[in-house]
Amino acid sequence: MRRAFFICFALACLTGLVFALAPQLDVEVAGLFYANGQFIGQTPAGVLARKLGILVPALVLGAALLVWAAGRLSLMRPALPGRSAVFLTLAMAIGPGLIVNLALKDHSHRPRPVQVQDFGGSQDFRPWYRFDGDCTKNCSFVSGEMSSAVWLVAPALLAAPPLQAIALAGAGVFAVLVGTLRMAFGGHFLSDVLMSGFLTLMVIFGLFGLLRPTPHPRVGRPPEP
Repeated sequence: MRRAFFICFALACLTGLVFALAPQLDVEVAGLFYANGQFIGQTPAGVLARKLGILVPALVLGAALLVWAAGRLSLMRPALPGRSAVFLTLAMAIGPGLIVNLALKDHSHRPRPVQVQDFGGSQDFRPWYRFDGDCTKNCSFVSGEMSSAVWLVAPALLAAPPLQAIALAGAGVFAVLVGTLRMAFGGHFLSDVLMSGFLTLMVIFGLFGLLRPTPHPRVGRPPEP
């Protein structure tokens, strides 16, 4: 977990450096999702896919907490260990909650792609590190929905081999799809998506190393006699 944390930290630093030195890269990538005066994700199918992307992490966390509560009430055996439930809850609260939505999105002031002049909006483009844009609330840097999608790595880590590899791969694919969809909607630049993912992974790996949660016995190692 320590190695994974520092790898994500290094990738976040590298991403920040690349998009600081070449900020127009964000505009160029966003342009790939823009055609005929609008972003290509703004369709009924895109709206439905976005709703599913928001719903899935909430359902997974809710189901995990229900399993933990059922165990505490002796309604289910074996139950999700309390430390694992704390790990999942804190990972969601600190990553997508505290860092992304409270600390960054309302204070970065970065206009979303759909708001900038390059794509029919009225605001000036701002690189990720310039917290002086015209956006006042719920801004582009960083992506909240991407952070929630990457959070699925947390429950995936609680699975034991070979399920863990499958769960991690599924979480990775889901996060890539959600991040791509957010760019297709004109809701975020590529740097918003990447930085959100790396920050959330750092929270997950840091908490996993500190709390050392144990997997649910039904998907992890068998319960000890």
